[in-house]
Amino acid sequence: MNNRVFVIGEVGINANGDIDIAKKIIDGVVSAGADAVKFQKRTIDIVYTKEELAKPRESPWGTTNGDLKYKLEFGEKEYDEINRYCKDKGIHWFASAWDIPSLKFLNKYDCQYNKVASAMITYIDFIDEVAKAKKYTFISTGMSTMEEIATVINIFNKYDCPFELMHCNSTYPMKDKDANLRVISTLREKFNCKVGYSGHEVGIILSCAAASLGATSIERHITLQRESFGSDQSASMELDGFCKLVKYIRAIESALGDGIKVITEDEKKISEKLRWFSHD
Repeated sequence: MNNRVFVIGEVGINANGDIDIAKKIIDGVVSAGADAVKFQKRTIDIVYTKEELAKPRESPWGTTNGDLKYKLEFGEKEYDEINRYCKDKGIHWFASAWDIPSLKFLNKYDCQYNKVASAMITYIDFIDEVAKAKKYTFISTGMSTMEEIATVINIFNKYDCPFELMHCNSTYPMKDKDANLRVISTLREKFNCKVGYSGHEVGIILSCAAASLGATSIERHITLQRESFGSDQSASMELDGFCKLVKYIRAIESALGDGIKVITEDEKKISEKLRWFSHD
């Protein structure tokens, strides 16, 4: 039985538009022994209205929301470098697109995986395009009803596109009491598919618990410093914590075993010493 959890380090927007920061996070994800690193891609003028971009918002890069959003977004030059760097490091990378042009942009890199963010799960035209690509897709289920999840699964099944659900609560940071980790089993039983966990909590223990409950993938946002500027930083893990998390997940994988009751060789030796009454 293969218990290996697919561990994803999510850079997201935590690089703050700086490719050097992105590379440092990639290095940390590789060092931790994770399986993939993930980004986010948006076409700013599609995802946000002019009114939203014009709203006042103080940041290191200006005084409007638009100043911030444009700064955070990586373009072709940066993604070319991410693609090259991850190949050199021997780690998978992929990204969650937030609009159809961004999805088509990412297709040029021939990544092995796709990701549907929780916010995108009800955008049916987008879901249709993702499923048509037939790449193995992680589908986050935050903010979503069982009916909405079923609709997406039907589309993926229609195109025979492999997928994996990810239980998720879309608050940043998430309170422990809102984790509801038993939903992992609920989704698995309801839809007869693999179910992972995308966590936005502070700390390690909930993600470890998710692995113990059979989550087939774990995704956590990564940052160099949680005190850095940005809306996702406080719900992210620093690299030392992420390294510990991956180590603990690998230990859990080993400890879960195959579920078949056996007497181990080491137990047999103990039995010979302790079951004195069977020696007659």
